Amino acid sequence: MMGTEFVQFSLTPILIGIFASIACAMPGNFLILRRQALIGDAISHVVLPGIVVAFLVTGVISAIPMLLGAAGAAVVAVILIEAIKRLGNIEPGAAMGVVFTAMFAAGVLVLEQTDTSDVHIDVQHALMGNLETLVWFRAEGWHSLLDPAKLASLPDELPRMASVCAAIVLAMLVFWRWLKISTFDEGFAQALGIPSSAVGFGLVIAAAAAAVAAFDAVGSIVVIAMFICPPAAARLMTNRLEHQVWWSVAFATLSAVLGYVFAGYGPLWFGAANAVSAAGMIAAVSGVILGLACLYGPHRSREGVGRGDFT
Repeated sequence: MMGTEFVQFSLTPILIGIFASIACAMPGNFLILRRQALIGDAISHVVLPGIVVAFLVTGVISAIPMLLGAAGAAVVAVILIEAIKRLGNIEPGAAMGVVFTAMFAAGVLVLEQTDTSDVHIDVQHALMGNLETLVWFRAEGWHSLLDPAKLASLPDELPRMASVCAAIVLAMLVFWRWLKISTFDEGFAQALGIPSSAVGFGLVIAAAAAAVAAFDAVGSIVVIAMFICPPAAARLMTNRLEHQVWWSVAFATLSAVLGYVFAGYGPLWFGAANAVSAAGMIAAVSGVILGLACLYGPHRSREGVGRGDFT
C-alpha cells in the first residue's frame, strides 16, 4: 500500500524536480565558470512575460508557444539593455538588472490582471510552480511503470522535462570539447577554429530551454537556484571540470529529493499542520548545500567560483 501511494503521489513530482534541477545545473556549470551566472537569473526573469504573452495570444500552455514567447521576450530584453546602456551611459550590469527586474514585474502585473482561472498559471504558479499537483493517479504500484496504458496517463510535464534534460545532457556531451576549451581559453579556441561566440550563444539557448521547460512545473525560484547553487557548490569540491559536473548533478538531485521530502513531511515533524511549497524547499535545500560547501568544501579557500586553476 505504501508503495502504491509513493508511486501515485510522490514519484512523478520527485522525478520532475530531479530532471528540472539537472537540466538547469548542467549549463549552469559553464555559466559559473564564465562568470555569467547572472544570465541564468536573467533568463528565469525574462521568460515570465514572454510566457504570459504567449498564453494570452494562444490561450494554451504548450511547449512551442512558450518557447516562442520566451525567445521574443529575450529579444526585447536585449534591445532594452542596449538602449539603456547607450542612452543613459549606464554600466552593463546595472542595465541588465533594471531590464530583467522590470520585465519580471511586468509579467507579474499582467498575470494579476488577467483571467487565468482555466489554467495553472498565476503569480504563485509563476514563482513556485505546481510540483505538488503533478501526481500519477492511475498508477497502481511499481508494476504500472511497465503498463503502457498506465504510462499514457503520466503528467505531461514529466516526459517534457525528461526530454529537455536528455537533450541538454546530449548536447553537452557532443560539444564537450568546444565548451571546455572556449570556457577556459577563448583565444586558443578561436585559433583552433572553434566558434566561441556560437558556443556561448548555444549555452544561453540551452539555459533558456531548461528555464522554459521547468517553468510550468517548478516556477522561477527553483530555476534561479539550480542555475547557480549546485554548480557553485560543486566548484568548491574539485579542480577538475568533469568531476565538477558530476558533483553538480549529485547536488541538484539531492536538492530535489530532500526538498520534496522536507516540504511534505518536514512541517509535520515539527508539529505544523500543513506542508510547504516543494519548489521553495528545493531552492532552500540547494542554498544550504552551497553554504555547507562554502564552510567545508576542500577547495573553499580558492578565490571566487570562476575558472581558477582547473585542469
